[in-house]
Amino acid sequence: MYKPETTEFDPYYGKYLDLVPESDIRVAYAAQPAELRAALNAVEEDRGTFAYADGKWTIKEVISHLTDCERIFAYRMHRISRGDTTPIEGFDQENGGYTRFSHANERTFASLLDEFDLVRQANCLMLNNMDEADLKRMGTANDSPISVRALAGIMIGHVRHHLNILKERYLA
Repeated sequence: MYKPETTEFDPYYGKYLDLVPESDIRVAYAAQPAELRAALNAVEEDRGTFAYADGKWTIKEVISHLTDCERIFAYRMHRISRGDTTPIEGFDQENGGYTRFSHANERTFASLLDEFDLVRQANCLMLNNMDEADLKRMGTANDSPISVRALAGIMIGHVRHHLNILKERYLA
């Protein structure tokens, strides 16, 4: 069901898809909010504004970034799965203001994690109601061809990528 062909995504996203060995991604997709919460469960609230280096996001900003990307990638999944062939623009996650205007550092871990969880729950419902044809449907996002199943895998891999960074550089 899952494994997208290399023609179904921009090579940039290979680093995320390499983190997704599962053949059926629905279970992995649904499990991630709990995994994220478990990784951050013991972190003190005041540690949430810690960044491991100047110019790097804080822990809370990382969570906000995951939610932002969840929404954007889900929007792409939705449009492409419904057969919309209109090219979808890219977004600038670094300089576009997403993190800067997120107010993440003013929020609690619980609030940030609840928001990610709820957005992911809604996206799980969408993903669970797609058939094979929907998952294989191709569209264009950020000037590159992409399939719905590649987007779902990228979403899983993106969270795993940032969880790895959190564990290595923020929580070690």
